This record gives sequence, structure tokens and C-alpha cells, in this order.
Amino acid sequence: MSIPVDITKTHVVHQWKYDAPLIACRFAPDGLQVAASSEDNTVQLWKVPGGEKQVLKGHDSWVHALCYTQDGQQLVSGGCDGRLIWWSAKAETPAEIRRVDAHAGWIRAIAISPDGNTLASVGNDRLLKLWSVATGELLGQMEGHERHIYSVLFHPDGSKLVSGDLLGKIHIWNVAERKLERTIDATPLYEPNKGQAAEYGGVRTLALSLSRGELIAGGTHKATNPFGAVHEPLLLRFGWEDGVLRKTHVCDGVPGGMLWRAQWLEDGTAIGVSGGSTGGILLFFNDTQEKDIHRTMLPSLARDMDVHLGSNSIATIHYDTHLRVSVLNA
Repeated sequence: MSIPVDITKTHVVHQWKYDAPLIACRFAPDGLQVAASSEDNTVQLWKVPGGEKQVLKGHDSWVHALCYTQDGQQLVSGGCDGRLIWWSAKAETPAEIRRVDAHAGWIRAIAISPDGNTLASVGNDRLLKLWSVATGELLGQMEGHERHIYSVLFHPDGSKLVSGDLLGKIHIWNVAERKLERTIDATPLYEPNKGQAAEYGGVRTLALSLSRGELIAGGTHKATNPFGAVHEPLLLRFGWEDGVLRKTHVCDGVPGGMLWRAQWLEDGTAIGVSGGSTGGILLFFNDTQEKDIHRTMLPSLARDMDVHLGSNSIATIHYDTHLRVSVLNA
């Protein structure tokens, strides 16, 4: 039985401080642990709700990508050092299981297949690679993106992969045949700035709802001064089967924000986290309105978010070195 949700009463119930600004976070499948990463190149495992933490050292750079295995016993991290590391997440003393030098340059995102057997990773080398979760063996790779790849997810039946890049291109891949099937145009998320000679934006997050037949993609637009953090959050809603843009969700009054991650709630509401010079904000969207339907201000600039649907909890990580857990229900 699901817990009732009232998004207007979303509020922080736990916050725990680390020693350095935090970068990424993910809930364990049981909701009793949150993995986070920080600017000191470590990964931390935080107990929920107690807040006790264990610190894992193995990367030589920041970690932007985190993913638990389906049973929650292992965590995989992907770093800007191009390295994938498997960790024993639920052991009394967590430790490194294996490491793989996976990409040339940053690993931006990773995802594990619905059957739990395959890990997908993407990065600045413009490659999408598939790995055995059990052994770390490279199973294959696909190429076709013209710029850095920021996001990746598996279709719920495992037959397809979806990946998004800097240019606002969303590629749908056939996993078995290792080939590109089609592309969805999300170029409103691409913000070239000639004055600063910068390419900015990109598909920073993707989430698919089969029940709604919709794919959402998030990032930013109106990047009039990207180096000065002047850009606004943007969420695009597409039909999954036809790739047609159904709605463009704007966020008025957030002049310095990026939608770092978006997810679906069980009732079909989309939730995203924005972070930037405007601060940290949880934004909520439905399919009838272009603007967000509700927003919850967070105490500090946010960089990532994860939702645990079983408990209606939201983990957010922040530049002020805090991991925060909020709840959606009253």
C-alpha cells in the first residue's frame, strides 16, 4: 500500500554534514542507505535515518555517477578519472570489489539493466559501454553521439537504452543489436553562447514512464551568461512512441538554475531538482500546466536528487556539504 502524497507539504526531515561539498547521490533499493560523493574524491554510505556514514576511497577525481545493484548489496561508482569501481555496500566494513578503467575522460552517468546483469556507462569520450555487473567484463560498446553524453537509462524491459548528450540529442539504442534505432530532438536544452565561445546545456537527466507513455528530459535554457551561472531550469515532455514534444515546462523566477535530475512519482507527477545561483529547489510538474505546479525551497544549492518511492523520501546533496532527506507526505 502506497503512502499518501501531498507535495505541498514536502519538507526536510534529516540533514547530515560532511567535510566537503557533495556532488551526487542515490538511495539503496531498501531506502535504508544513501550513497553520496564529494569534492574530496570519496564516496560515502549514509545510514537512513541515523545518518552514520562510512567513507570509501578509490577514485582519483570527482564522482558524478552512482548506481546500486538490484539486490542493493553492491554500489558502482563512475568517476571523472574514467574509472568504474564496484563496492560491497552492505558489508559491515564496505570495501572495493573491483575496478575497471572504462572511459577516456569523465564518466557522466551509469545505469543497471532491469534484470540486474548489465551496467551501462557513458562519458566524455562519446561512447556508450556495456559491462557485466558480475565480472566487470566489457560486453560491447556503441557510438553515435557527437558531443559529451550526460545521461543514460534502460527501458524497463531491458531491450533499449536511452542516452542524452550536450547537443540536446536523445538516442534510443537496440541493446541486443548494439545499434541506434532513432533520435528524439531535445535541442531546446542546448545553449551555445557565441559571446563566451561556449557550448552549454545538454540533456542532463532522463526519466521514462511506461504507464504514461512519456519521456522527460531536463537541463537548462536561456543561458545568457553560462559562466556567470545565468540560466534557467527547463523540463521537456515527449511521447515515448512518437518522440513528439508534448509540453515545455518552464520555471519562472529561477534565473540561476539547472535541472540536474528529474524523476516520476507514482501518481504521474514529475519532480526535478534545480541547483545554481538561485539556490536549491525541488520543482513539481503535471501534464496540464507549462509552469511548475509547486516548488519547495531547499537550504542550499543542490546538485543531485534521488527519490525512494517506497517511503516517499527524497535525498538531495548540496554544495554546503550536507546530505538532506525530505518527505513528500505530511
